[in-house]
Amino acid sequence: MFASSVRCILVYDIGGSHISCAICAMGDFQLGTVVTAPHLAEPSSAAFLDQIERLGKKAAHRTAHPAGAALAFPGPFDYAAGVSLMRHKLPYLYGVDLRAALAARFGWDPAQVTFVHDASAFLLGEMSAGAARGFNRSVGLTLGTGVGSAFAINGRLVNEGKGVPPGGEIWNLPFDGATIEDAVSSRAIRLAYSRRTGREREVALLARRAMEDPDSRIAFHEFGEKLGLAMRAILADFAPQVVVLGGGICHCAELFLPTAQRVAEVLHLDIRISELFERAALVGAAAAWFNSSNGAHGNLLR
Repeated sequence: MFASSVRCILVYDIGGSHISCAICAMGDFQLGTVVTAPHLAEPSSAAFLDQIERLGKKAAHRTAHPAGAALAFPGPFDYAAGVSLMRHKLPYLYGVDLRAALAARFGWDPAQVTFVHDASAFLLGEMSAGAARGFNRSVGLTLGTGVGSAFAINGRLVNEGKGVPPGGEIWNLPFDGATIEDAVSSRAIRLAYSRRTGREREVALLARRAMEDPDSRIAFHEFGEKLGLAMRAILADFAPQVVVLGGGICHCAELFLPTAQRVAEVLHLDIRISELFERAALVGAAAAWFNSSNGAHGNLLR
């Protein structure tokens, strides 16, 4: 697949329902075939590590000796130590030294295994090979059941400074009597529809029915307004040149993006939909690994 002289690593995106894995090449961030698997029905730390190893071997079956691995993980997580601090998600990994365990599985030195926040990986991927290329100040927002965020200046992630919320996290910032996450996650669309109709519907179904269902269109329009207002509230001081939106909701961006762009036009920024979508965190994990191996540790934040 890749020339033997090309340095490649394994990259993983640890999602809420499944794990994705691929081989990624240094330089152009070319991904090999992406393989995925759902989380196991009877989970344990040993079974999780078995699954990571199995997916890695499947993704790298034509690549000799990957130089290491980079994993995009949700938080809370001690990314420097490689230890999960999550109790509500993947609780069986809490306190496990995943760096040492994975290094032992693959025969690597622990330094060959790195971890990065999933939202940070998303933005790193878009800066490296997607919609945020060429911008000096950028923000990545992932919209789904929750809201992820990352901020970058001159290609490097930042989690403090003017206009950057603590840790680069926006989900819990107050907004419109609640929080940002309450206003611009998938549940906001479902609630907007439910308030109008008294019926509960999943976002994917509302998107499919939007052409013939005016209540669905209105729910997405309201979501776009809230998204635009939220960006005005949280991004004015940081003054990004571009905001890249990702996550499952953005597969139906045509239903809300024009409204969000109109509401947020006072910020004079470019609002773009992800070019890489599900591949963004994989590419970003690779960027974090290669930057770290070259001494650019400023990209490995949170």
